[in-house]
Amino acid sequence: MALSMYDYISQTWQNKEWKSSILKRRILEWRHENTIVRIDKPTRLDRARELGYKAKQGFVVVRVKVRRGGMNKIRPNSGRRPKRMGIYGYGPGKGYKWIAEEKANRKYPNLEVLGSYYVGEDGIYKYYEVILIDPSHPVIKNDPDYKWLQDPSNRGRVFRGLTSAGRKVRGLHKSRGLKYTVYHKIVKKQKEREQKKRHEANKYYRLQNYKIPGK
Repeated sequence: MALSMYDYISQTWQNKEWKSSILKRRILEWRHENTIVRIDKPTRLDRARELGYKAKQGFVVVRVKVRRGGMNKIRPNSGRRPKRMGIYGYGPGKGYKWIAEEKANRKYPNLEVLGSYYVGEDGIYKYYEVILIDPSHPVIKNDPDYKWLQDPSNRGRVFRGLTSAGRKVRGLHKSRGLKYTVYHKIVKKQKEREQKKRHEANKYYRLQNYKIPGK
């Protein structure tokens, strides 16, 4: 059976030789560009199409770079031990992808974020491409697939955690009970409690069967 074009694109992005040669040269160019760069077409067309991208008016694709690593706070003026300075070891409270989407939407406030995908990283930055839609464009208004953007409840959706990256950070993705997920852990603990294998279950069991001496 013949593979589609998108299958070949996906295989190319999994090729280590291609990543170490062509993609590495691209990232060297991206590092010297601005934080948010508008591009004519998606770099990963297969992922963009999965997220709902269409090559029509009203769609905008931008590449965003997000600085990697931890965050530092302002050093306090009052004296204290370096251990108690409280300036190191702080990380962002949200994912890099969600941060990239918010950066893009602040740059283009009249657009709405449809989704984003990872395109590369180096020692300093992570790079994402964000797909945005103009909900007031006539082409988008006449598209039945994106009429839901006309609803006022969907305005500013990226800042309310309604995109895929935001829902993932909020723990709203359905895991279907997969191993090492939050839902899997809840089910596992519940079974252990029923089987009296967990420490709190054993303690409750001992209290229920405790007999007072002399009675």
